Amino acid sequence: MTMVAMKFCVSRMSVICLALLTSLGGVQAQLRGHGGPVRALAISPDGTQAISGSFDTSAIRWSLARNAAEQVLRFHADAVNAVSFLKDGRIVTAGADARIAIWSPGKQQPETVLEGHTAPIVALALSPDGATLASASWDHTVRLWPVGGGAARVFEGHTQNVNGVAFSPDGRSLVSVGYDLTVRIWPLAGNSSPTIVTLPTPLNAVAVARDGEIAAGGANGKVYFLNSAGALEGEVEAGPTPVISVAVSGDGALVAAAGIRGSVAIIERKPRKLARTLVGPGLPVWSVAFMSDSRTLLTGGTDRMIRRWGAINGEPIGSAIMGAPEDPLAAFAGDRGADVFRACIACHTLSPDEGNRAGPTLAGIFGRRIATLPGYSFSDPLKLLDIVWTPETVSKLFEIGPMAYTPGTKMPEQTIGSPQDRKALVDFLARATKGK
Repeated sequence: MTMVAMKFCVSRMSVICLALLTSLGGVQAQLRGHGGPVRALAISPDGTQAISGSFDTSAIRWSLARNAAEQVLRFHADAVNAVSFLKDGRIVTAGADARIAIWSPGKQQPETVLEGHTAPIVALALSPDGATLASASWDHTVRLWPVGGGAARVFEGHTQNVNGVAFSPDGRSLVSVGYDLTVRIWPLAGNSSPTIVTLPTPLNAVAVARDGEIAAGGANGKVYFLNSAGALEGEVEAGPTPVISVAVSGDGALVAAAGIRGSVAIIERKPRKLARTLVGPGLPVWSVAFMSDSRTLLTGGTDRMIRRWGAINGEPIGSAIMGAPEDPLAAFAGDRGADVFRACIACHTLSPDEGNRAGPTLAGIFGRRIATLPGYSFSDPLKLLDIVWTPETVSKLFEIGPMAYTPGTKMPEQTIGSPQDRKALVDFLARATKGK
């Protein structure tokens, strides 16, 4: 086949795929199209479009008026962990491949690729004036990239993965959070040192309200509120499991906190009150974003769907499919160990037929040495560890946390405090992966 013919076929396939996505999306307010969990969401400044990023390595640009896909973006070699719109309508995607891509609408390849990070990028933020892009990475750094071009400015100081980044409303400071338990407020003028606030838990996400108040989501299920100077103002328990995404409504009244067990807490920010909890199909919710009305919420999760919710009444908008047939744990209903494992299915499968996701399949895990599964690219530090996976070592992993037990892992930080839940998990894995 000639190169011209190959390009024609690829182009034609893209048109066919986009037509299929459009036909699926236009039927209901929920948006379907990704082949893996929806990891990231952003809404355009004019509120007419959304961009989503997925573990399937793609990003999709959606029309929110038509509930339809308009463009599929494929460039990254790994999960698309963060997305953003620039003020001129261009799109930014960032991935676990440590690269940032800037796209013009309708173009099939990025016009600019930003490189410099040495580990997965997991969060992006755009400055209020639109001139600077911030990125947070598991290489322990935050970087500032001039949108118009030029060298990046690197902020160092975090001692573990940086998971979230946000600008202050006046653009004079930058806020970052990480697994090292710290919130860091970086002055952007001069060479001043950051204000460092240590909280009781690893931090997975951050957002800043229009009055400058900071909302940080913790691995202990709490959302912490700090003023613009870093003083702790309060906390709200969003749920019993790690908060992995937070968003503040445009009017500043509400905070959405998504959890790894699939619920989304809606918090009234000023009174520090848990107003309601949105309950989906029970799968991890990786991303949340308020629409411009400050009353409608988009969520992206492990069920591969983007769901639309009324944040005031807590009701889904459109036909939400609860407990969809594609739920890989549907056959284990009522099994406590399967319930605990539900937080893991975004990254791991149980059967070799399902293959690898962001993490390796767990089929046949017990008795296998760490970082030896064929066909999966493990980080070099893991290959040096002397660990064989047994019920005891898996239990230890979740007792002290992946960062301590398997340093160098790409696995999200989480622990299971209950010995009973750890035992239920390993007993379930022994049953579900035996002989596979």
